[in-house]
Amino acid sequence: MKIDGGTTAWMIVATAMVLLMTPGLAFFYGGMTRAKSVLNMMMMSFGAIITVSITWMLFGHSLAFTDNPSSALNNFVGGFDALGLQSLVDTATKDDGTGMPSLIFSAFQMTFAIITVALISGAIADRAKFGAWILFTVVWATVVYFPVAHWVWGTGWLNTMGIEDFAGGTVVHINAGAAALALALVIGKRQGWRKEPMRPHNLTLVLLGAGLLWFGWFGFNAGSELAVDGTAALAFLNTQVATAVAAGAWLVVEKLRDGHATSLGVASGAVAGLVAITPACGFVDPWAAMVIGLLAGAICAFAVGLKYKLGYDDSLDVVGVHLVGGVIGAVALGFLAAYPFLDQQSEGLFYGGGFGQLGLQVLGPIAVGGYSFVLTWIIGKIIDKTVGFRVPAENEVTGIDVTTHAETGYDLGTVYASGVASSNGPTAPAPKKVDA
Repeated sequence: MKIDGGTTAWMIVATAMVLLMTPGLAFFYGGMTRAKSVLNMMMMSFGAIITVSITWMLFGHSLAFTDNPSSALNNFVGGFDALGLQSLVDTATKDDGTGMPSLIFSAFQMTFAIITVALISGAIADRAKFGAWILFTVVWATVVYFPVAHWVWGTGWLNTMGIEDFAGGTVVHINAGAAALALALVIGKRQGWRKEPMRPHNLTLVLLGAGLLWFGWFGFNAGSELAVDGTAALAFLNTQVATAVAAGAWLVVEKLRDGHATSLGVASGAVAGLVAITPACGFVDPWAAMVIGLLAGAICAFAVGLKYKLGYDDSLDVVGVHLVGGVIGAVALGFLAAYPFLDQQSEGLFYGGGFGQLGLQVLGPIAVGGYSFVLTWIIGKIIDKTVGFRVPAENEVTGIDVTTHAETGYDLGTVYASGVASSNGPTAPAPKKVDA
């Protein structure tokens, strides 16, 4: 198969769209925090872009997507044939069966690794040392993400068994959600949690971030077909349908439960739908995508409240949206998988496929979630006991933006340093300085 210009062009665009999702996540998370930590929250996403890009190039692609058939470890992690991506450069114009240069596939997968790591940061908003977070991103990507990607999308044991995950419900969202829970438990609750109001400070940023995520997710899901064909079109359509239904379902739950349909609700519902349809988008019919979206929007609207009942401070609801939503989508495949363009795949229970595929779709979240939780807890504990993972209490109260980055997101006290210019007359007197 020669290099196909159409496929290559689409995958370059899809890769750029998925990369845009991480700055979109930064807006989404940044708006949900308090004003005194918005910059730190956004910096955690940009920090993940830096560290994961480097580690992916050096060894991440190799560990995730090369084979090590002579080793018993191949079921767990790949080999070292693509360190530094040099082997991909050397064969950039050769046929690898995908119709595009292998470097494009690697860049596409790199963006998945980046946003998976960035997702975890939402659970520890307002209270993590930036340096400790940077160290965590490198270690976690190496010992958790790269092996899990190999399990499911490489030649690892879950792929060999036949688990299905079209675009990352297991690899990305369950993986990140379980890690978020573990890290939140390691670091502990924010100062004043459940005693002080910790509402989102800028819902405009939240909606902007949700919009960017929604846009980029078409590259995330449809791009995962690695081709321009009917399955890519199906994944694209199903992504839109499920997301719209989930956003609407979340709003209905809010209205019935609380009496109000909120902007935070529509943004969170949309993300829940995006998460849930991700593993199934290329494998189910549009009506099934609606069902998945409905389940995700309604269930996740309630799941975000689990942290108050169980006592863990998942600051921005990574567990309630990404872990729960990912499980909904992964398990739904065991019931609803129709594979309209992929006759060789195992169908779901509702299509006569029996319980075999359903069992695999349950096994995947358990295996990946359990592995991610345990390893994340260990990594977090080691970092906490050595360099320390949490900022001092007084820094947290003051605001992590000022104490860590020497900046503020909103310099309200110096907007008018020497008076306000009036278009109808002379300069007005300067207002009293407000302590931001």
